[in-house]
Amino acid sequence: MTTISNLGVGSGLDLSSLLDQLTTAEQAPLTAIKTQQSSYQTKLSAYGQLQSMLAAFQASANQLSNPTFFQSTTASASNTSVLSATGSTTAVPGTYSVNVTQLAQSQSVVSTGQASQTTAVGTGTIHIDFGAITGGTLDSNPASATYGKYTGATFTANSGSTGVDITIDSSNNTLQGVRDAINKANAGVTASIVNDGSGTPYRLVISSNATGATNSVRMSVNETDGGTGLSDLVAYDPAGTQNMQQTIAAQNAQLTVNNIAVQSKGNSVADAVPGVVLNLTQTGTSSVTVQRDNSSIVSGVQAFVAAYNNLQNTAASLSAYDPSTKTGSPLTGDSTLSIIQSQMRSVMNTPQSGNALTTLSQIGISFQNDGTLALDTTKLTSALNSNPGAVAGLFGNTDGVSGYGNQINKLVTGLTSSNGALTTATAGINNTLKDLSNQYDETQTRVDAVIANYKTQFTQLDVIMSQMQNTSSYLTQQFSAMNGTSSSKK
Repeated sequence: MTTISNLGVGSGLDLSSLLDQLTTAEQAPLTAIKTQQSSYQTKLSAYGQLQSMLAAFQASANQLSNPTFFQSTTASASNTSVLSATGSTTAVPGTYSVNVTQLAQSQSVVSTGQASQTTAVGTGTIHIDFGAITGGTLDSNPASATYGKYTGATFTANSGSTGVDITIDSSNNTLQGVRDAINKANAGVTASIVNDGSGTPYRLVISSNATGATNSVRMSVNETDGGTGLSDLVAYDPAGTQNMQQTIAAQNAQLTVNNIAVQSKGNSVADAVPGVVLNLTQTGTSSVTVQRDNSSIVSGVQAFVAAYNNLQNTAASLSAYDPSTKTGSPLTGDSTLSIIQSQMRSVMNTPQSGNALTTLSQIGISFQNDGTLALDTTKLTSALNSNPGAVAGLFGNTDGVSGYGNQINKLVTGLTSSNGALTTATAGINNTLKDLSNQYDETQTRVDAVIANYKTQFTQLDVIMSQMQNTSSYLTQQFSAMNGTSSSKK
């Protein structure tokens, strides 16, 4: 049977070009579907931009809906070498006189010198706990044999503290081993070894990790090797045996605020000035001034205005129409966008009730001819200075309902909820795109079948034409041969 490797070879006809033309014609519905898909994808992207702008506007409105945002304060110190100050929403504006007479510090004790860091010192269990040292006398004379040790003092362990036990055995019974075991135990202290340059230079230093008078350390030892080496190294009880000497005493920070005595375990002191954290760095005096942080409030309102304008400009761009080219945008004439704009304008233009201020224009926010907002910061600052509570009430309340901030939040939440207008519109487009995808696949299958049928028919035509041409050629040869024979007989 005759076979055709390329269309048109057998017949001499340009069947390949004809098949290409038929394919293009049959694929016209696919092109139309692709155009529809592109249009809906563009609209879906436009809804995505709109939702992004709504979310940004909602976030800025949410910030203003919280009354505490309008209670932000700044705190500044006149003498920053003594302290710094940080205000909060609960800070009370005013000026406060602060006198720091003592900084908080953590206790540090040191052992007697050892000749080697690697010689065994004994085994047993070290028990570490914390408390306060009261009464008695501390020898503060460096030349004294009892320097850094207490006489007649009392140690009161912290209530509820059980302390930490640290096992020292043959694997860690050197000076280095004891240091490492203490540090691994996370007992609330840090151990180190210093070299004082003497004949027995290596001394174990134990420092409390926390400042404050109630973080003084006590260490007792239960020997397990029958000796006293471990006890001689680290046993320390301010009210009893003190084989280590105290080089730094645990103490609280002490200060006065407007002549009221205050003490703190740490150098970060909260609420000595109401709603303010004081970070102490050295002794001395400083005044602390607390005032309302109008700049951050103005910035928050500016962000609100900018977010609304971004939303408005995006909506305008997505719905624009060019009459000269008669060209629309993805959301030109879109009902969902119209609903969103209408509801947003309604919220923004509805006066608030139950508040000294009822409209945005009273704090310097006004609508422009193009639908965007403008902010008069001078008018806003004046309103904040005269009635900050009313400005806060204009945007929100603890009831979570009143105020522009709460109402905008509710509106956007509704629009983007599972049954909201924007969500419904987006879902509708996604369903349409899914249907179009199915239509495309079905049409593609049909087109492929039609083209395959054309190709089969053209191939058959090519074969038939080729066979006819071969038969014609054969008959011509036969007739020529017969004519030649007849001529020779004559």
